[in-house]
Parts: sequence; structure tokens; C-alpha cells
Amino acid sequence: MQKQLIECVPNFSEGVNMDIIRQITDAIAAVEGVKLLDVDPGKATNRTVVTFVGEPEAVIEGAFQGIKKAGELIDMRTHTGEHPRMGATDVCPLIPIANTTMEETVAFAKKLSKRVGEELGIPVYNYEAAASSAQRRNLADIRAGEYEGLAAKMAKPEWKPDFGPDTFNAKSGATVIGARDFLIAYNVNLNTTSVRRANSVAFDMREKGRKKVDEKGKALKDANGNDIWEPGLLKSVKAIGWFIEEYGIAQVSINLTNIRETSMHKAFDTAVERAHARGMRVTGSELVGLVPLQAMLEAGRYFLEKQQRSVGVSEQELVRTAIHSLGLNELSSFDPNKKIIEYVMREVNSKLLVNKTLVGFADETASESPAPGGGSIAAYAGALGVALGTMVANLSSHKKGWDARWKEFSDYAAQGQLLKDKLIHLVDEDTNAFNKIMDAFGLPKANDAEKAARSEAIRNATIYAIQVPYQTMQVAYQSLPLLKAMAEIGNPNSVSDAGVGAMCISAAVRGAHLNVKINAQDHLEDSDVKTILAEAARMEQDTLAQEQAILAIVNSKIKA
Repeated sequence: MQKQLIECVPNFSEGVNMDIIRQITDAIAAVEGVKLLDVDPGKATNRTVVTFVGEPEAVIEGAFQGIKKAGELIDMRTHTGEHPRMGATDVCPLIPIANTTMEETVAFAKKLSKRVGEELGIPVYNYEAAASSAQRRNLADIRAGEYEGLAAKMAKPEWKPDFGPDTFNAKSGATVIGARDFLIAYNVNLNTTSVRRANSVAFDMREKGRKKVDEKGKALKDANGNDIWEPGLLKSVKAIGWFIEEYGIAQVSINLTNIRETSMHKAFDTAVERAHARGMRVTGSELVGLVPLQAMLEAGRYFLEKQQRSVGVSEQELVRTAIHSLGLNELSSFDPNKKIIEYVMREVNSKLLVNKTLVGFADETASESPAPGGGSIAAYAGALGVALGTMVANLSSHKKGWDARWKEFSDYAAQGQLLKDKLIHLVDEDTNAFNKIMDAFGLPKANDAEKAARSEAIRNATIYAIQVPYQTMQVAYQSLPLLKAMAEIGNPNSVSDAGVGAMCISAAVRGAHLNVKINAQDHLEDSDVKTILAEAARMEQDTLAQEQAILAIVNSKIKA
């Protein structure tokens, strides 16, 4: 069963004293099963955003320990800062990341809230998906009046805390705990020091918009005497303007609460347009906390498409394009390995073939170890073949005089990148499949039960070792139309590359087929294996025909 993962992003009202911040994060990280992803202190806001992830029970234990330590060390009676706040742990959202529903995450948020209220004596309000009423969904509504107005607010029946005491905790304030979708905290930098002008851009952008006023600036009211609001341009966006003394600039501080509705790059470009309309310039932007990889990849594709450039480039190039286009390096260095969730969580395995140098790969193949073998080499040959086709597509997309066709070739390149990545994955998966067989043969066989279990394990591992090279055949075979198209319509100066790519694909399909057959030889009566063998033979024959057709096109265009 796959692990349930949730993320927690508590905001603590301390951004200056690094010793206090360290004690809080140490308390969180000490919980087994918690992975601390990011600690982002802000001096001007006097606030630190912490991000950690893990299985639900570990995460809510880590959150409790962090809230407890913050309550011990932070005194809200002396706290000041630019950011709105109402408690030592101001807000503590839980976010479903993997194999966890929002409903389950709400239950975990309420479990944490109950414990914080009962054991720590801190009033707790629930917000977003965990809110007890519509009035409490919005964090800004709960936090209105901030710490200074909290005692009076709690005295009102409609603002009785959801958990914990209903009396004011002067030292710790109150904490808001909830469950929400992934939120990107994102600041856009302006070439002004004016908070009022930054707010004007924020009000243009944010979903809530601004109050309507008459020509004298007086707020307009509806028939019931309520303020009339003029909605902003972007859905699921909260924004305000502020001045950051540390940087000497004003920013539009943005919360993107649903990046499916409003992406980071859409928010950035809207800020650029609205700032320009008001006589200002956006000079860059800043991410607070972490960002999902997908958001960066989408931004990279968006900005490449605006330039009419191919989006069929590597993941690394898409991320680089996003960083520079959004100006994420303006205020401080942006390290994707520390700011992108998936990169922070990944562990680089030096034993993987794809992480070796070309020389290291060749040396490992040439060693006395039976793996990597022909299956891994076939997959890598396929990856190189489709990479050549992708290269021709990218060169064609950028060819002088072919500007009107950039999208056509960009689509080919994007398709090629997907196929290349699948084949790269299969390089190590073929070795893994071989190792599974070796592990199965190593199982004990001292009695009939062990012998039966061993035989079943060997069979299952062998079937998997048939399926992996068969998948290599399928993916490599799927790349042949790309190579044929590049030979026919691609940049004529690179037609030979399309031909070499076709030969690599042919080697991949034929080589993987050999591995399918040798692994299948003891299971020839298995109906599923028979089906695979028949289809594999058909693919090889068609691959040979397509290779010859592509080479004929290539040779017809080479005058030698």
C-alpha cells in the first residue's frame, strides 16, 4: 500500500532570532517520520514559514511539537512585524499531497486542533476545508483585528474558538489550523517604495477586488447599507501591498490558493500589466516556502511559448526558463534543489545507471557483473535515438525563416521528451528486473512450502523481466513516426541525425526483443507470454521496415 503523505506549513511569529527559530524547527524535525523541507525566515515580517512533510500521524505530531515550542519561546505581547498575525503560531495548514483525501486531512486538522487546545491551552480556530462555518473559511476574516484585537473579538459569541479555552491567551494569542489545497506564497517586486501604489496593483489582481467609491472617494453602499465591491481580475488570489525595508522596495504579496485557477506565471504577468498601467515596473519576484515542480514546468512552457520557442526541452531547461522569466533570482539566489518540493524530497542514488557518467556507465557494463545487460543498453540506445529526433525538432522550431512553423515542431519535440524520459527510466528498471530474478533464486527451499513460495517468486520475477524489455520495445517503437517526420520535414541540415536516431531505435527494439525472448523461453505455454511474443515479433518486423524507409528518405537528401 502506498504511503499517505501530507504537508504542513506552519507560520511562526518570529523571523529575527535564529536561536528561537532553530529550537522550533529542531522540535519538529525530532519527530520520527517527518522530513523538514524548508525554513524561510523574514526579518521585516518577523515571521518564519516552515515546511515539512510525512505520513499524517507523524506530521500532526511534528506540528504539535512546533506549536508547543513556539508557545514556550515567543511572547506575542512584544511582537511586531509587517505581516498580519494573531498568535505565536499564527497559522498551521495541513495539505494533502499523496494518497490522502481532503476529508481525511480535515480529520487530521481537527485532531491536532483538539490536542493543541486541550494540552497547550491555546485557542484554536479552524479555517478553509476544516472551517466550522462559512464565516471562518477565510483566514483573513479570522485574523481581522490581529493579535491586538483578539481579546475583544473572542468575547463575541460568534468568534468563540473551535477548540481550546475561550479566554484570551496573552502570551501565545490564538492559532488557526486548517486543511487546504496547495498554496503558493508569492511576492512580486515593484520599482517603487509606495505601499499605496503596491496596494493598487494588489487590488486590481485579487479576487476580492476593492470597494467601489464615488468621484469623491466615498464608499458606495447597496440597498442594505453594505459596501459594494468591485471584483479583481484573478480567481483564487489574495493580495496586499507592503514595503520591505530589508530590500528597500514595495511588493505585491500574493497567496495563490488554487494554482489550477490562477497559476504563478499568470499572476506574474497580470502584475506586470497592472504595474505598467500605473506607471511602475515589475523587477522580479520571490517565492516564500516551496513550490511544486509542475508549477515551475508550466511557467517554463508558458514563457517559451510566448517567445515562440519549442517547449520540447528538458525539465532542467524548463525550470531555468521559469526562474529567469519570473525574476526569482533578483533578491536572493534561487536554488531549485532547495525550493522545489520534489527536488528537496528526492534522494540522489549514485548506484542508478542514469546517474553515472558515460564512462562510468560503459565501465559498469564492461565489468564482470551481469547487470546492466542488453536490456538496459537497448533502453539507453532508444533514449539516444528519440533524443536525436527531439533535437532535430528543436532545431527546426528555431530555424531562421521557419518561424510560422515553430508550434508544429515544438509539439514534436515535446512528444520526444516524454518518450525519452520513459526510456531513461527503463534503463535502470531492466536492471531492477534482473535483480528481482536473482533475489527470487536466492530464497530458501528447505521444505515444500518454501519451495512453492520460491517457485512462485521466480515465476513472477521472470514475467516482470519479460514485461520490462517489452515495454522498452513499445516506447521505442512509438518514436519512429517522430523520426520519420523529422527526416521528411525537419531541418535538412540535420537529416543525418534523424537517420542515426532511426538506427538507434531499431537497435533498441531488436535488442529489447532478444531480452523478451530469452526471459520467456521457460514460459512459452503461458497465454500472456504468447501474446507478448507475437506482438513483439510484429513490432520488430515493422521497425525494420520503418528504419529502411527512414534511411531511404535520409539518403535521398544527402548529396554524396
